[in-house]
Amino acid sequence: MEFLSDTVVLSRMQFALTASIHMLWPTLTTGVGIYLVIIEGLWLKTRNPQYYYHARFWAKLYALNFGVGVATGIPMEFQFGTNWAAFSEAVGNFFGSVIGFEASWAFMLEAAFLGIMLFGWERVNPAIHYLSTILVAIGANLSTVWILSASSWMQSPAGGEMVNGKFVVHDYFQAIVNPFMVKSVLHMFMATLETSLFVIGGISAWYILKHRHPDFFAKSFKIALAAVIAIAPLQIYIGHLNAEQVYHYQPEKLAAMEAQWNTIPGGQPANWSLLALPNNKAEKNDWELVIPNALGYILEFKEKLSEPVLGLKEWKPEDRPRLVGLIYYSFRIMVGIGFLLAGLMFGSIIYWLLGKLSQDNITQQHWLMRAWMFAAPLGFIAIDTGWIVRCVGRQPWTLYRQIRTVDSVSHLPPSNVLVSLTGFTISYMLLLVAYIYFGSRIIRRGPNFDLPVPGIEVARPAIETTPGEFVPNERPTEAQQ
Repeated sequence: MEFLSDTVVLSRMQFALTASIHMLWPTLTTGVGIYLVIIEGLWLKTRNPQYYYHARFWAKLYALNFGVGVATGIPMEFQFGTNWAAFSEAVGNFFGSVIGFEASWAFMLEAAFLGIMLFGWERVNPAIHYLSTILVAIGANLSTVWILSASSWMQSPAGGEMVNGKFVVHDYFQAIVNPFMVKSVLHMFMATLETSLFVIGGISAWYILKHRHPDFFAKSFKIALAAVIAIAPLQIYIGHLNAEQVYHYQPEKLAAMEAQWNTIPGGQPANWSLLALPNNKAEKNDWELVIPNALGYILEFKEKLSEPVLGLKEWKPEDRPRLVGLIYYSFRIMVGIGFLLAGLMFGSIIYWLLGKLSQDNITQQHWLMRAWMFAAPLGFIAIDTGWIVRCVGRQPWTLYRQIRTVDSVSHLPPSNVLVSLTGFTISYMLLLVAYIYFGSRIIRRGPNFDLPVPGIEVARPAIETTPGEFVPNERPTEAQQ
């Protein structure tokens, strides 16, 4: 196998492994963090103990995701120094700064207030605790902003120029808010929130099917569904805006996403390939199923394109993406899941309007609850396939049309990279297994209704200490426990 002796391929495989697995956990911390802000806000407004117990239960999953996310994220970022030193040296004056902002602005903010959010219920004022929860959620989502800014800059470098092999920044703000940045941040933010909501809804559906605290988890299910009503359609629209962005800024990526080998001139209708079998060597699709005139409506909401869609043959083989089949089907999986989740949302609304999600009926909706359980992991698949389109579609460039991937890698023996790749594979698989074990353990145990509710006294029987003498049986506070 030739790739075992290729440092570039092995380094790319290592980064793909660590990034795709690490992405699982920040996805939930960013989305669940916002959900915890909503739940705790409802608790403070209504003083309904159920909202308090929801906050405590979902915070456990948040803490687990945060811990594993840190463990998998730090090694991934270190690879810019170990495996991609040439790239880091060329762009470090900007790229290193943005990655540093993510650590100092976002991660440190999240980590600083996480302890108060988890353990400060009876130790700090409720307003201070709620502020801590808000700051944790802000910190988690600031990570998305900085990481997507750095990634978007790699897609559309701005704010400076290459001088003697190094990127010199002339305008930091322009580099940070590059052409891809805003829409990419919005797309990822909506993706993490939608994925988290379907995970919360899917877990809640499992409890409802099992008849374990159905009234309790009907609340979290309906809150997730109510939020998805706004998020799912909006995510599809923002995804379309990102596709338009690729259409205008990265035509060779669009050609790979559509397996379009020949150029379609502007002013003409264009077919859209629903399914195809791309053949890189022959530079054609061996077979394809097309929808006539659909590509114009997809890209511009009209039959005829105003601009040409360039085909892959417009570029030399070394200047265009090679893994066309991977990019093509990753894009369709991502889009397909987006529409599938939106369809489930619309179906759930119908159930809700018909009164089938009422307290008396929700446990009888077996098929709907199973559908939500099935949908719970789909958002993760959509996010990973979306990143495949984003990053693999940028090839052969690390910094788009500025620095090639082959020129970005560290000068390491392939055997060294193979050892680290093997080590990362084993370590990340163990972390994944551990996460599944502890996560399923939290879910099996369910919410702890024995926790004291702040501000609410619970009457308990007196305790007889000596014959004829009784003392109040005061429930210990959380701090005493």
